[in-house]
Amino acid sequence: MIHPLEQLRGDALAQIASVENERDLESARVRFLGRNGSVSEWSEKMKSLPKEEKPAIGKLLNEVRRALASALEERAENLRAKKESAALAEIDVSLPGTPHERGTLHPLTQMLDRSINIFRRMGFALAQGPDVETEWHCFDALNTPADHPARNEQDTFYLPDGRVLRTHTSTVQIRTMESQPPPVRIIAPGAAFRRDEVDATHSAQFHQIEGLYVDENVSVADLKGALEFFLHELFGADAAVRFRPHYFPFTEPSFEIDVKSAALKSGEKWIEVCGCGMVHPAVFEAVNQSRGDDAYDPEKWTGYAFGLGMDRLAMILFDIPDIRFFAQNDLRFLRQFA
Repeated sequence: MIHPLEQLRGDALAQIASVENERDLESARVRFLGRNGSVSEWSEKMKSLPKEEKPAIGKLLNEVRRALASALEERAENLRAKKESAALAEIDVSLPGTPHERGTLHPLTQMLDRSINIFRRMGFALAQGPDVETEWHCFDALNTPADHPARNEQDTFYLPDGRVLRTHTSTVQIRTMESQPPPVRIIAPGAAFRRDEVDATHSAQFHQIEGLYVDENVSVADLKGALEFFLHELFGADAAVRFRPHYFPFTEPSFEIDVKSAALKSGEKWIEVCGCGMVHPAVFEAVNQSRGDDAYDPEKWTGYAFGLGMDRLAMILFDIPDIRFFAQNDLRFLRQFA
C-alpha cells in the first residue's frame, strides 16, 4: 500500500513538471512547501504519530521535502532558459550593432593636464583659491592700487558686497604666502575673468596657470631655466624661446616670452605665450603686513612668478582659430580631440 507521503510526492512532482510560467511555479511552491503547505502539514502530524513510526515517517518526509525543492529549482531554471531563448529568437544577429562613441577630454582640460604634468615633474605643488576674491588679494597686494594705470586694464566684474571675480590666479600666490612661510614652489591653475569684448581671441572667462617660486638666492637664471624647460617640453626641443623686457606692477624685472617652432602650423614666426618676472619687493611687504610678521623679508627672500594662458596655448598647439569654440559644445569640434 502506498503511503500518503509517497502519493503526495508523486502528485506534486507531476504538477511541478506541468507548470508553464513562473507565477504558477511560485503558487506550487507555496502549496507544497509554504508555511501552510502540504509538507508543512505533515510536519505538524509528526507530533501525534506513535514513537515507533516517527523515524521512518520522518525520513520519508525529509526525502519528499528535498525532492520537491529540487524539482522546483530545476523547473525554475528551465522556465528561465525558455524565456531567454524566446527573447533571443527575436534578435536578428545579422543587423549591425549599436555604435558607441568614444568620449574624450575637452581640449582645455587636455592642455591643463599636460601643463600641470610638466610643472609637477619640476617640483611644483598644486594650489587653489576662490574665484570670487577681495580687491586686496586681486589688486592691492599685487602692487596695483586703485589709482594705478594698469588696474584700468583689469577692472572686472564686481559683486554688490565689493568683492570681485578674480582677473588672474595670482590671487592664489598671495593666499599661499599668507598661509605658509617660505620656501614656496606652487602653480595655480584655474579660471579668470575680465570684461573683454568677446571675439575670436578674447573671452570674458579664460583659464590660466600661474606659478610662484620663493627661496633664497632665486634669480632670473632660475626663472629662465624653468620656463624654457616647460616650453621645450610643450612645443618641442627645437622650439626657439626669447625673453623680451616688459612691465608688470607685481614683478621687477618683468618679461614676456615668445616661442617660434617649425612644428607649429602657424609657421616660423614668434608667438607670445607667457608673462613673467622676479617678484616685486612691494608684494612681499604687502604679504608681511597681512601676516603680521616679517616672514617674507625682501632682503632675504627672492622669487619669480609667471602666468600662462591655457586657452591661448591650446589655440596655438591645436591650431584653433576661435576661442569661442571652447565654450560652444559643438560635437563636430570636440570629436577632433578624441
